[in-house]
Amino acid sequence: MAGLGGRERERGMHQSGGRWEFVGISRERKMRQILGSLIWVVFLMVGNPVHGRFVVEKNSLRVTSPDYLKDVYECAIGNFGVPQYGGTMVGIVAYPHANQKACKTFDDAGISFKTKPGGLPTFVLIDRGDCYFTLKAWNAQKAGAAAILVADDKVEPLITMDTPEEENAGASYLENITIPSALISKGFGDSLKKALGNGEMVNINLDWRESLPHPDERVEYEFWTNSNDECGPKCDSQIEFVKNFKGAAQILEKKGYTQFTPHYITWYCPEAFILSKQCKSQCINHGRYCAPDPEQDFSRGYDGKDVVVQNLRQACVFKIANQSNKPWLWWDYVTDFAIRCPMKEKKYNKECADKVITSLGLDVKEIDKCIGDTEADVENPVLKAEQDAQIGKGDRGDVTILPTLVINNRQYRGKLDKSAVLKAICAGFQETTEPAVCLSDEIETNECLDKNGGCWEDKAANVTACKDTFRGRVCECPVVNGVKFVGDGYTHCEASGAGRCAINNGGCWKKTQDGVTYSACLESEPKGCKCPPGFRGDGVKSCEDVDECKEKLACQCSECKCKNTWGSYECSCSGDLLYMKEHDACISKKPASKVGWSFMWIIFLGFAAAGIGAYAIYKYRIRRYMDSEIRAIMAQYMPLDNQAETGPNHIRGDI
Repeated sequence: MAGLGGRERERGMHQSGGRWEFVGISRERKMRQILGSLIWVVFLMVGNPVHGRFVVEKNSLRVTSPDYLKDVYECAIGNFGVPQYGGTMVGIVAYPHANQKACKTFDDAGISFKTKPGGLPTFVLIDRGDCYFTLKAWNAQKAGAAAILVADDKVEPLITMDTPEEENAGASYLENITIPSALISKGFGDSLKKALGNGEMVNINLDWRESLPHPDERVEYEFWTNSNDECGPKCDSQIEFVKNFKGAAQILEKKGYTQFTPHYITWYCPEAFILSKQCKSQCINHGRYCAPDPEQDFSRGYDGKDVVVQNLRQACVFKIANQSNKPWLWWDYVTDFAIRCPMKEKKYNKECADKVITSLGLDVKEIDKCIGDTEADVENPVLKAEQDAQIGKGDRGDVTILPTLVINNRQYRGKLDKSAVLKAICAGFQETTEPAVCLSDEIETNECLDKNGGCWEDKAANVTACKDTFRGRVCECPVVNGVKFVGDGYTHCEASGAGRCAINNGGCWKKTQDGVTYSACLESEPKGCKCPPGFRGDGVKSCEDVDECKEKLACQCSECKCKNTWGSYECSCSGDLLYMKEHDACISKKPASKVGWSFMWIIFLGFAAAGIGAYAIYKYRIRRYMDSEIRAIMAQYMPLDNQAETGPNHIRGDI
């Protein structure tokens, strides 16, 4: 993934009238690329050519001075170097007085762009033309530039600055370009030159923070590649990237931070040439899916159809591994296959591939079933899906460059390098949700280390509101051990809710004296601080002891003596007097004792008298009741003394 320069020798891509134009490429070379290079794909769908839609990925450029140029301008991200995804760069613009197209080293002209101590980085303004974009960037970087701005030489839509042609891609400097680059319009470039020519300082802020979407806590990314290992430096860089990035990719995938999908580009053979030797050697499934000859020599080595079949096998490895909930095995397979089955050793075949598949514990039969019959005159569902996926949806645009990374449905631009790609993936996470690897020193600078990022902090409790994110710091009151802090995050945060007193005493006053500890933090209070009884103050910085004796808040009786203590007081009485705190009074100890015992005897005797009286009443009433009952019974069976005897034998004396 890299870029060019020079109208005759540079290469860029843009869309014209719905069709692709390859800038600065002869008709003969254009035809050879269409037929022989997988990098520039023009035909995507079965039987019908598709008018490609290539999206030029951009970042924003803000001019902060001079005033009349203050504005936000668009610039196209170069497909080489290391764009600072998720970040910004501030610098001043310099336009060299010589070597303005940067096709030569600046040492020859005695020009240096190195930043002086305390100064801002230098963004070098370069004219387009005469040499590759990458050579311009390399010469500027060697001279100390922090970034380059390439001014277009004609009025046209912005294009993507790309890498040199394949035969020139082996330049040793390509992999060493680390500065970001941007193509700006001719009109904007002319305005910058005019301002600099008038002796004005031009300050610019390059901003990549919104170059990649970052909607949530998971990043979805695709890697568009191919299995060909004989296409020169570009194929070598792909294989090297897979090897280096495998560990990070697998960790991110296993922990659920990312969702990765590999993809493969194929092109179709025009119907009129299906029976030709070229299409038969480069295509499968009756010309539906084709790839260029690896060596671009039909008379030797492997054919394009061998590449298509291996691409299909890699896609099926991912499909079967994904169904087994182990999608990360794709990285192992591709890495191992590149090592164990290279074209140069004549091992680029099914037999070698099956050994790799078996070693990873995958089912060869399932993968063969997924591949299907490559000689049949039918569509292959896997490759058909790949062709459909190649068509851009939404803001993404079609995939036309190999290799290509698509992160959160936006095409990545820049160097295919582990740290650069990881930085771009980290830019795809929503703030504060990125994994720890994104906050390592290798990836970004921790802004909280410099004056705590300007956020609130409690050094005593080692609590801070500064939270480092990939895009910079945020000031946000923290949650510590389940206790939430509330406040603006900049000047104030205080613990709130249950358990808050366990963390730095809830930010409240606390002091120990004479072996006694008092605190202004109360668990019953949801927030805030209140001095405990016996103290007064704000409860945060101070609580002062109240002198209850001096302020006559206690021990006010005439016989009372008051002594102030820290947080409380002590009252006493002289002589034989006893202090009663409830009544704030002094009473005699001895009388209190006599009165007490007499009172107890009275109560005892009272209870005894009540008992005796009750018993007497009980006995009297029971006795009378029993006498009455006995009399009644006896009256029924025995005559009383005053009753005359009567009976059946009694003779009456009346006539």
